[in-house]
Amino acid sequence: MDTLVASIRITVVAMLICVFGYTLAVLGISRTVPGSAEGSLITASDGTVVGSRLIAQPFTEPGYFWPRPSAVGYNAAAAGGSNQSPTSRALGGRAADLLFRYGATVDAPLPAELAAASGSGLDPHISLHAALYQVGRVARARQLPREQVESLVRQQAFSPGGALTGDRLLNVLDLNLALDARR
Repeated sequence: MDTLVASIRITVVAMLICVFGYTLAVLGISRTVPGSAEGSLITASDGTVVGSRLIAQPFTEPGYFWPRPSAVGYNAAAAGGSNQSPTSRALGGRAADLLFRYGATVDAPLPAELAAASGSGLDPHISLHAALYQVGRVARARQLPREQVESLVRQQAFSPGGALTGDRLLNVLDLNLALDARR
């Protein structure tokens, strides 16, 4: 009987430390490090939340840069891929629609990432190449000089691994907010 009581005490203490203590420690650390908790929310100048740096949003107007397509409709509660085969009619139809929307041609092929969803369906970044592909459409829709839009794209591009990575990325929401701020 003494062994049972000791086992129960050890179990209760271990649960208090591992479940509650660990959870509170992680929560406390995440609250002190800027941008590490609560979804990295982006707020407008009036304080309203406009999105998250971590989750893609659908942009469909011609005056905005468009993110990668999403197999889950940009729903963070349903993150995941479509699991469709490359021979799927639905997937082929979506790709054909995207080729048409972007105005892709043989001379100006669409970057693959703009036709294929990411594994989570929520990737908020596009490559510099994919953003530069969209500069003409955005500049025309906003009636801005192409050079001005391209300059903004290059300013917003960053290397996630610093000097260790050669590919530069852009957060689509940050880029579109920077475009709106130029008005």
